[in-house]
Amino acid sequence: MSEIPLELIADILSRLLVKPLLQFRCVSKSWCALIDSPHFIKSHLNQSIKTNTNRMLILSDFDLFSVDLDSPNDDELELDHPLKNQEDTIVIGSCDGLLCLRKSPTDIALWNPSTKKHHKLPVTPIEFSRDRWSCDDTRYGFGYDSVSDDYKVVRITVYSSEDDVGSFDLFDSEVKVYSLKLNTWRRIQAFPYYLLYSWRNATFANGALHWAVWETDQVSIAAFDLGVEEYRLVPRPDYSNKMFEMDVGVLEGWLCVICHSSSICDLWVMKEYGVKESWTRLFSVSPLEINISPFSIARPLAFSRSGVEVILLQDAQKFVWYDLKMKTITKEIKVDWEKIEGVFIYFGSLVPLP
Repeated sequence: MSEIPLELIADILSRLLVKPLLQFRCVSKSWCALIDSPHFIKSHLNQSIKTNTNRMLILSDFDLFSVDLDSPNDDELELDHPLKNQEDTIVIGSCDGLLCLRKSPTDIALWNPSTKKHHKLPVTPIEFSRDRWSCDDTRYGFGYDSVSDDYKVVRITVYSSEDDVGSFDLFDSEVKVYSLKLNTWRRIQAFPYYLLYSWRNATFANGALHWAVWETDQVSIAAFDLGVEEYRLVPRPDYSNKMFEMDVGVLEGWLCVICHSSSICDLWVMKEYGVKESWTRLFSVSPLEINISPFSIARPLAFSRSGVEVILLQDAQKFVWYDLKMKTITKEIKVDWEKIEGVFIYFGSLVPLP
């Protein structure tokens, strides 16, 4: 074994699942140092993302469950997470093999299901104080800041004026950012846009968190760059149908939007981030089309390994594989749930937590 170059050993090990890698740390001191090194941890994660392997669907409904994407006929597995046996668990986001979990505003944790390590976030108070303003909503986001090599959680507490509740104009917010590297919260400038869809937390893509917002009499996409910590609007695609609802998502790292109305559901992906002309309509599904199971909204989750199919959450009820070339649903993944409230793609990783 000593005759095999360490670089070749590292390349072979980077293709394995997390569980055997944790066991292989006991082979020797050099293997332990290799597997624990930041370079190997990133290489292993990048290999999984590149090959679409070592991934699961994470479902949240009171507790957390996983479904193996590579063995979708298996039953969902209940996960023994660190916030279990309290209130309903909400998954704020998934990034690099870490899940951000929330039970309450004072009970938030980062958790790596593969290594079983977790880290609870310190409690931060709400500092917003203005007369005749009421708290409407609290949103969260979770992602990776490549500029400072840090994982961050963002909390937006939204307030509206009691004189005109629900107005698109009379609103304010308190925004706080948590840094895993510093293990501290700090307050930053208020969120300048009116957030839509109270049930949706942020979508992480291209180093930024994204929300659907109301801006200049239309639905737009707002972003918060985790590196420079600045807000901006992302150009949206031009739709021929103006009577629609729009949601924001991510597909294989691409920012995407789902536009749906009573007659059609469109999925657009932004292939070059920030460039409006790069928006590409991946598919358009109408109940009138032949061999298409009608649905009002489909949330994209991941491509198949071949890249020919994409897995969708259909009407918050079931998962389907949609063939992009044949333009038809090829198979379904059954889950014994009436409604799927939250679903995330998770890649197994060795990313450490303090």
